[in-house]
Amino acid sequence: MEDLPEALLTEILNRITTTSDLNSLSLVSKQLYRIEGNQRDAIRVGSGLCTATKALTSLCVRFPNLRKVEIDYSGWIPGHGKQLDNKGLSVFSSHCSSLIDLTLSFCSHIDDSGLGCLVNCKKLVSLRLNSTPQITSIGLFSVAVGCTSLSALHLIDCEEIDNVEWLEYLGRDGSLEELVVKNCKGINHHDFIKFGSGWMKLQKFEFERKRGRYDLLDPGNVVYDSSYDAHNMDIYDFCCESLKDLRLAHIETWPEAGLRVLLGKCKALEKLCLQYVRALNDNDIIALSRSCSNLKRISLWLNLQRYSSDVNYCETRTSFTDKSLYALALNCRMLQMIDLSFTGCDADWPSEIGFTQEGFLVLIQSCPIRVLVLNNANFFDDEGMKALSSLPHLETLELILCHAVTDAGMRFIAHTPCLSNLTLRMCHNVTDVGVAELEDAQKLESLVIESCGEVSLQAAQRVAKSVQYSSECSNALMKKIGLGGY
Repeated sequence: MEDLPEALLTEILNRITTTSDLNSLSLVSKQLYRIEGNQRDAIRVGSGLCTATKALTSLCVRFPNLRKVEIDYSGWIPGHGKQLDNKGLSVFSSHCSSLIDLTLSFCSHIDDSGLGCLVNCKKLVSLRLNSTPQITSIGLFSVAVGCTSLSALHLIDCEEIDNVEWLEYLGRDGSLEELVVKNCKGINHHDFIKFGSGWMKLQKFEFERKRGRYDLLDPGNVVYDSSYDAHNMDIYDFCCESLKDLRLAHIETWPEAGLRVLLGKCKALEKLCLQYVRALNDNDIIALSRSCSNLKRISLWLNLQRYSSDVNYCETRTSFTDKSLYALALNCRMLQMIDLSFTGCDADWPSEIGFTQEGFLVLIQSCPIRVLVLNNANFFDDEGMKALSSLPHLETLELILCHAVTDAGMRFIAHTPCLSNLTLRMCHNVTDVGVAELEDAQKLESLVIESCGEVSLQAAQRVAKSVQYSSECSNALMKKIGLGGY
């Protein structure tokens, strides 16, 4: 091994991707140890890491070209040893001159002073802070000022970040291309208006408000105006024409419009996810469709809200109606993925969902849909499955709590030209008879059956090359249908 050319050894190491294999191989010889150390550009550490200054310095010397570092203490307890603190982070920041990507997760011993050490990382491009309870807006502002190459910032469950001077500074600087803020109770979605000219360069934006346990199921007492149009006047003077990926979750856009105005400004938008956003109406989707002809993916997770356009009449339903579907069908002809989820809607009250099957079919027949997810879509039945069977591009279909779909619908879907991935969750009116229709077609690559009481494992196993089967509801499914914990 020692006689092999270094270039060949380097090539061998480049082809090995598993960390444990790299660690084992580096013990074979001093030459491999040195080359592997120089080649390693990413590490993930946490519990068990020796936090002594000398040990951390040795680690950085061992891997002098680290570009990506993840420090993760999820599940940590005091018995696991000391956590990395300010002094330890200072060692990383002063020795890792090539560092461009840093993630700190559940690091409870790092505060603003430690975060301030990152100003030494002049090449730092991406910073992710996840559940860092001692970091405040002061530390974040020092990063905004000192890390001049920063283009991606993620803040998740950062409870102590409140004032947004750091956001205003980053907006003036205009360097951010990706901004994700989730479950930070001190940050309101109206604060992002202060981002100003920073919106011009931003390509990805996510904001999720920290919510309460019953937010999804309670329509509340506020009645929203279904005719209100936040896009017929220029309420906020900023431009976001570079934005391609937008996700808004659990925010209320009334009485102040706030971030709903983004829907009419994002001309380059390709991916949109709206999850339980309150007070939106058809005018928002119509404005979106007129400005976003490149839209390829849309996820609408909707719950019950109260709407009125007449002081004498109020209705409880989801935010959008067929008007939104028709606007998308007319203007967004590149849509390839649709995910529609309805929480808290009763099958005995179909009017609680603003969409009808007629409007839905107009949309999917107007676009090259490849992926379709329907969750608790009470309007969708076997006739809808018949329409799906004629979609020439449909490859992946997931149905959750679609009680109006029966074995007859499975007979139709078996003839869909390109369907290769099918998922059925809690579809209780589909039985082994319907699944057998799929066996005859012999098209499916993968089949997932979860909590469909009338479908047996034996029937599912005959249908696809890859089969996942469970008679119980997973935690992920419970959360998806709005019954999971927070």
